[in-house]
Amino acid sequence: MHSSDGGSSSRRVVVGVTGATGAVYALRLLQRLKTAGAQTHLVASPAGVLNVHHELGLDRRALEALADHAYNPADIGAAIASGSFPTDAMVVAPCSMRTLAAIAHGLSDNLLTRAADVVLKERRRLVLMVRETPFNLAHLRNMTAVTEMGGVIFPPLPAFYHRPQSIDEMVDDTIERVLALIGVEGAAPKTWTGL
Repeated sequence: MHSSDGGSSSRRVVVGVTGATGAVYALRLLQRLKTAGAQTHLVASPAGVLNVHHELGLDRRALEALADHAYNPADIGAAIASGSFPTDAMVVAPCSMRTLAAIAHGLSDNLLTRAADVVLKERRRLVLMVRETPFNLAHLRNMTAVTEMGGVIFPPLPAFYHRPQSIDEMVDDTIERVLALIGVEGAAPKTWTGL
């Protein structure tokens, strides 16, 4: 697993990547956290890596190279599996419905879902960029459960009021909104200033 000493900011962010469409959100999140000086701890599920490869043409090694620390999802003994390891936030980008369900029901069956469970139990910020449409009742109930536990459900829906000119612009603005939610200094989401 990739590991380095990068990140000098007080922000320590866990990034989860799962097998839902929207791998570009993981890529841009990791890139922006690096430029913001945050220390990143990445855990990507096998389906997440498969999707990163399919949508972006990157393999696991290339994805992990974007993070300061990367972990195997089977490594339940990793630092991020314990509440005694201080982190500021966790973002699952994108978040599959299977991962949402596991988090909603406390099924810490791999490092990604265990890390999310730790973030919730320690009352830290958890943001799930859920990717599915339409939602069925199980999805909605699971989102409600995570919200009741203090998590934030953040479907990466683009804002059009600032008239984006490209997909990249829409992705970037979404990521800036996520960075603002987790308290990253320098986050710059476009704001509504009125008509």
